[in-house]
Amino acid sequence: MSARRPAPASPAGTLKLRLTIAYDGARYAGWQVQQTGVGVQQRVEEALARIFPTGPRLHSASRTDTGVHALGMVAHFEVPVAEFRLPLAKVPLALNAHLPPDIRVMAAGRCRAEFHARFTATGKQYRYFVWNHPAMNPLWAGRAWHVPRPLNRQAMRLAARAFVGRHDFRSFAANRGYEPTSTIRTVRRCELRSQGPLLVWIIEADGFLYKMCRGLVGTLVQVGLGKIPAGSLTQILRRRDRRVAGMSAPAHGLVLWKVFYPSRTGPRRSGGSSVSARLGAPAKPEA
Repeated sequence: MSARRPAPASPAGTLKLRLTIAYDGARYAGWQVQQTGVGVQQRVEEALARIFPTGPRLHSASRTDTGVHALGMVAHFEVPVAEFRLPLAKVPLALNAHLPPDIRVMAAGRCRAEFHARFTATGKQYRYFVWNHPAMNPLWAGRAWHVPRPLNRQAMRLAARAFVGRHDFRSFAANRGYEPTSTIRTVRRCELRSQGPLLVWIIEADGFLYKMCRGLVGTLVQVGLGKIPAGSLTQILRRRDRRVAGMSAPAHGLVLWKVFYPSRTGPRRSGGSSVSARLGAPAKPEA
């Protein structure tokens, strides 16, 4: 299971704020600040520094890979009370004024001291988009994996059942360069939806290994192409060997859709101080 631990206490005189961020990952070397290349985190932190002199550091729920997109990335930061001089509702507007158009802060909210974007998350949902038609729809270019050959959707749905539950997913994860603490995860949902040639894989889990979603989808598409038997995925899971599973789907079809949190870690209710008045009504916790 993915690591969960208590968040460190916030220093006295600070506010903890949560952001929900959407971005097109095509031009970025993933979410995280990079030594080479530009990460989405770097651009958001630069925008924060334009508003808050202390230059707050972001702590995110996930670290999406190069080229992966997000609709519901969650991150938090802490800022001294003395620096918070604008209404909470204006925070997204202020940050977006300093961000490139392919990154947008969709919402901001105050959160409790124990909230941590990563360690208090109970799960994530990714969606993977496939365009299954001989000709690629130009409006989905860069947003969906083009698979021109017909796919057996019934076989893929049958195969996907093997992933639901608590399993060791080593066979579907890429090597990040170090040994993870555990390769066991609980997949709560692995569902295929379709609307004509547009296929959408919805995958929810308590956590994901490096490139695990792309390994699952790539393998399922190869099932749909008849290259991997639908009934073989249970055995592939048991082998715990990346070489026996299918390919990794391209990054550009993957979107971090949402992050789940327990409601008790949601935003604190505002009090009667001037700072609380600027913060406004509490935002709803993440679903």
